[in-house]
Amino acid sequence: MTDLNRIQEIRKILEKYNYEYYVLDNPSVSDAEYDRLMAELIILEDAHPEAADDLSPSKRVGGRVLESFTQIEHKRQMLSLSNAFNEDDLEDFDRKVKEILKVEEVEYVAELKIDGLAMSLDFIDGKLNYAATRGDGIVGEDVTNNVITIKSIPIRVNIKENFEVRGEVYMPKKSFAKLNQIKAENGEQLFANTRNAAAGSIRNLDSKIAASRGLDAFWYYFVNAGDFGLKSHYQSLMMLKDNGFRINPCVRKCRGIKEVIEYIEEYKIKRPNLNYDIDGIVIKVDNMDLYNKIGQTAKTPKWAVAYKFPPELAITKLENIIFTVGRTGKITPNAVLSPVRVAGSLVQRATLHNQDFINERGLMIGDYVTLRKAGDVIPEVVSALKERRDGSEQAFVMIDQCPVCQTTLIFKNPTHFCPNLSCKARSVEKLIHFSSRDAMDIEGLGDKVAELLFNEKMVETIPDIYKLERFTQELMEVEGFSHKSIANLLTAIENSKNKSFEKILFGLGIKEVGVKTAKILAKKYETIDKLILAKQEELGSIRDIGPVASGAIVEYFSNADNLAMIKDLQELGVNFTYLGARTSALETIFKDKTVVLTGSLSLYTREEATTILENLGAKVSGSVSKKTDFVVYGSEAGSKLTKAENLGVKTMSEEEFSKNIQL
Repeated sequence: MTDLNRIQEIRKILEKYNYEYYVLDNPSVSDAEYDRLMAELIILEDAHPEAADDLSPSKRVGGRVLESFTQIEHKRQMLSLSNAFNEDDLEDFDRKVKEILKVEEVEYVAELKIDGLAMSLDFIDGKLNYAATRGDGIVGEDVTNNVITIKSIPIRVNIKENFEVRGEVYMPKKSFAKLNQIKAENGEQLFANTRNAAAGSIRNLDSKIAASRGLDAFWYYFVNAGDFGLKSHYQSLMMLKDNGFRINPCVRKCRGIKEVIEYIEEYKIKRPNLNYDIDGIVIKVDNMDLYNKIGQTAKTPKWAVAYKFPPELAITKLENIIFTVGRTGKITPNAVLSPVRVAGSLVQRATLHNQDFINERGLMIGDYVTLRKAGDVIPEVVSALKERRDGSEQAFVMIDQCPVCQTTLIFKNPTHFCPNLSCKARSVEKLIHFSSRDAMDIEGLGDKVAELLFNEKMVETIPDIYKLERFTQELMEVEGFSHKSIANLLTAIENSKNKSFEKILFGLGIKEVGVKTAKILAKKYETIDKLILAKQEELGSIRDIGPVASGAIVEYFSNADNLAMIKDLQELGVNFTYLGARTSALETIFKDKTVVLTGSLSLYTREEATTILENLGAKVSGSVSKKTDFVVYGSEAGSKLTKAENLGVKTMSEEEFSKNIQL
């Protein structure tokens, strides 16, 4: 046997052993034999560089160090799930599904909601193509180098057709305890919970660190299962399991919502004894053929829901109420609490939102209060324990001046604002927002650094960020900065100039313009100069952009100071052009049209056809009416096609549709 053949043989053997050990929990060889084969493989690969393979078992111990993660646009949007918090919410979800389907009972699949980091795996020709984080649902980060260090994840499969699978990367409780013990011994800050630990490990630029963290993963969604003739979500999970993917063993088919609720009650009791954290139960309609009929909103599918466990309550003392100033001037009261551990992390602060929030709960400084984490994430003060008052408590009094610049506040029900555009706090918050991950993602320019640079008068406005290089010598004298950290920061600033238009559009901090709206605007107008000229009526006619947002956008670009800042940024070389997929000429066919899909499609799954149409600016509907613009039909099309023909609605065969989208 040649060395090259032996390399291939060992790789297959080690992948089999990985599957037995990490997925089946039933190893067939000793650790010593596994280590012997791995050592032999590494020696042979070193001697034969022509046999290099990024997916070799030898690469799964990590060791690659990246400068940054590249972005990957998901082939299909990764939607989030709507939440249910009690039985009434679950029964309401069930009622709506049954009304749409006109049936008496629905079969569901119930799965544990793993508390980790959502992940997508893309396979081409039987090999892992890439692994990407969820990101904003549209664009994620390529974390393949770190994900392949998780040895339970198959990197080669027998399925040769292209497919995508989604799941959750998590840190087992045992790995979490071990990691924090090491951190404690080294005097390092501990991870607050398993979710943060998993996310931090996957987003580490050194894959060797990710490999050392003991991560694992469960897979819960075979995205294009319909391409393989599968009609049941449960069946699709079993197919994934048969092809080496680790499926959570607690998954269960349920006949009707009553059995779902029984499943939830069972795992409320079992939850503490699991070797991984869960924060709820996911419920999905089992029959995937019904998904298109049930439909989805812009963000969530209507055929699935996430039941969230009741949040853990803790009792602590409200030591004080302090005020912060946001980038829009919004004044937010914040609770200063005696440190208390809630849902796995230590909490010392919680937002109190506004004066009404405090008054409704009757909070006084010095009160003992109940605290929870809303959605197991955000600390929330629930109520005051009035029976524990001893008379030392102080009534809350809302301030009437900005705590930073002392400008008299203005009140826009229910919120107070600082109107001073030059307020230091507002300026710092703008810098922090501009540099944040969803905006320009300038690593190294976080909260503390932004405030420090502002106080040192090195960066007082957004354009100043791109002039920081002139203060390189002065930065060397500031505590905490070194040659390397300064060089890294300046490199991150320079690299941010090349971000796509939607990133800086969000970073500008325009009221009502979030990540999604920025993406919509950037894709439609393509450059800042075209967007500046847009009229409010035109903006308001864009789907998902209403009158409030369009008014805020026009107001922002009507401000001379804002236009001067944009010009300054352009002269500094910052990109204001959309770099993503361009608006297609096909949108003249489908843009702003209502389209109905009917019949059995053979060239696309319903989900794929829907995604294509939505990306082309169409609205996909489940029923035909006079307002329908097109009906795209496959074989065995029935009443919808007949109704369209009777109403004079334009019809298009799947073959015609395919030709049109490939023009």
